[in-house]
Amino acid sequence: MKKIYLLLLSIVVIICGMSVVKASYIDMTYDDGIYHFVLSGDKIKKQIKFVSSPSLITNKEAHNKAGSLLTINTGFFDPKNQKTISYIVTDSQIAEDPIFNDNLMSNPVLRQNLQKILNRTEFRILDCDSKLKYEIAQHNSNIDFMCSVVTSAQGGPQLLPMLRLEEEFFIVKDEDGNVIRESASVLHKTARTLIGIKNREKGVQEAHIFIVTNEHPMDIYEARDLCLKYGLDSAMAFDGGSSTSLNYKKINVTSTQTSGDTGRALKSFMIVQPK
Repeated sequence: MKKIYLLLLSIVVIICGMSVVKASYIDMTYDDGIYHFVLSGDKIKKQIKFVSSPSLITNKEAHNKAGSLLTINTGFFDPKNQKTISYIVTDSQIAEDPIFNDNLMSNPVLRQNLQKILNRTEFRILDCDSKLKYEIAQHNSNIDFMCSVVTSAQGGPQLLPMLRLEEEFFIVKDEDGNVIRESASVLHKTARTLIGIKNREKGVQEAHIFIVTNEHPMDIYEARDLCLKYGLDSAMAFDGGSSTSLNYKKINVTSTQTSGDTGRALKSFMIVQPK
């Protein structure tokens, strides 16, 4: 009888342990105006997808449309013509290509720096011989042998392992080192959407997301330091400022004041689909 009891107790412990693991793949903490999400485990990599919308929609609309567990804003876009400035890959296919943005291609200043813009940093999920892994890299960087991009979203700048402001055309300096042009308010305190990767032992990876709200605005250097504080190996920014958005359970974060609580209309999103 004692053996049966111990066996049953062991089964209960195992089941409870499995439940904890399954329930903890999205962990959220909130502190001083900053939401911090940790996405852990291999299973959740199959649930993450970067998507875009033909017309601009709010983060909440994208969240509801996809029936998503977690939705954040991602790439840059032109609100005037509603076309992308960032590459988006969905289901292994290019869903958004900035080359087809007429405003981007016809602007003489942007066209002169087009290669820097097109090669901005992106967050990828790769399929490497049937094993999924996270990667943060420049768009034109080589992909490892036996790997292919399942889904990705471009943004920028890269924060870690090194900050790439000039290389990705977020700032321009004159001959004396003075900043004469700034994009995406990188040098100003504003809301931020950040994503990074922490590599643990035996190839285990965690994806970390920070939604830095207007309650604790940061410049890009403070954003980098935040990622360093949590020991991330690589990190990048997505579109920030009034674009910074989050929907998770009953949490609805918007960063624009002009649209009330509906949030800014956006082009692309990261969604975490139900199992």
